Amino acid sequence: MTASLHFDGHFDFKKDPLEHFDFLISEAKKHITKDHNAMALATCSKDGTPSVRTVLFKGMVRGGFSFYTNYDSQKSHELLETKKAAALFFWAPLEEQIRIEGVVEKLTREESEAYFKTRARLSQIGAWASEQSHRIAHFDDLQQKVHDLEHRFKGQDVPCPPNWGGFRLVPLRMEFWFGRSGRLHERYVYERASVQDAWKTYMKSP
Repeated sequence: MTASLHFDGHFDFKKDPLEHFDFLISEAKKHITKDHNAMALATCSKDGTPSVRTVLFKGMVRGGFSFYTNYDSQKSHELLETKKAAALFFWAPLEEQIRIEGVVEKLTREESEAYFKTRARLSQIGAWASEQSHRIAHFDDLQQKVHDLEHRFKGQDVPCPPNWGGFRLVPLRMEFWFGRSGRLHERYVYERASVQDAWKTYMKSP
């Protein structure tokens, strides 16, 4: 791998990690043509079974990485059980990645409803139609539900479903990874015991 596009041995630990994140994701938006905000989200069940999927990061909310989902989904059940999650941003063309581990909590109902209003209408209807993570007999059944809901909400705004909303992942650990030739990658870590504590910083061997 060649050198990262944005950093070449000049990482500043004096800056808050969210400052670095803001810069990197804004730069990724310039270079990644689709879903620069895609974020792999890892959760774990009470019995220790891990699960991972891709969600879309929707901005920082009160110091946490926000994303939205159906509260009846597998990921939501696991998030509410453990209150913990890990996330990963990986931008292959830039040879950069950011790992995040921390604690999770629901966004307020007002925050979820405000974001829901910004979604495309079909996505709003889809939030009502999909029983996320649950089995369905046939895709046609889902399409019929969408058709019925389009008729139900015709001529009116689509309200936010009561079982749909956001979470925020508040980081306790963040690692910034920059690709280097010869696999001599640079890894910079911020770590704290709780959200009230100051960050401790260190580098890791590739």
